[in-house]
Amino acid sequence: MHLREITDDNRDAVRALRVRRDQKQFVASVSKSLKHAAATPEANPWYRAVYRGDEPVGFVMLAWNPSAGPFTGRHFLWRLLIDKRYQRRGIGWEVLTQIAELVRADGAAELLTSYEPGEGEPWPFYRRFGFRPTGEIDDGEIVLRLALSAR
Repeated sequence: MHLREITDDNRDAVRALRVRRDQKQFVASVSKSLKHAAATPEANPWYRAVYRGDEPVGFVMLAWNPSAGPFTGRHFLWRLLIDKRYQRRGIGWEVLTQIAELVRADGAAELLTSYEPGEGEPWPFYRRFGFRPTGEIDDGEIVLRLALSAR
């Protein structure tokens, strides 16, 4: 598993990635995510396609240490999408491991994310990885924190 920049050569293949129908309420599509990134440059969006070999299998996007907004000066996992055909293979775990290392290498002591509660929510996955609730709510979503120094 490795991360690649999204270019004109792979953009359509990455945009075609989809989660299961029951997950759509929890994660925006790649197309929507790229539009959000373009519309909010102050969030300092950083995004990559997730590849397994030469095949795009997912998408990850962070607000990378933004200079403005609710998560100023912090690293926030904004999107994590693994295509429905590649779920339950450990790819999401590998992506998070790699992202946590990149964020730690950038000097951060924590990685934040959030999720919308509901049937089929991603909380169990994040909890197993080591994220803990911060007690904050952001736009109806529960904010989680991964302490990087503890991993």
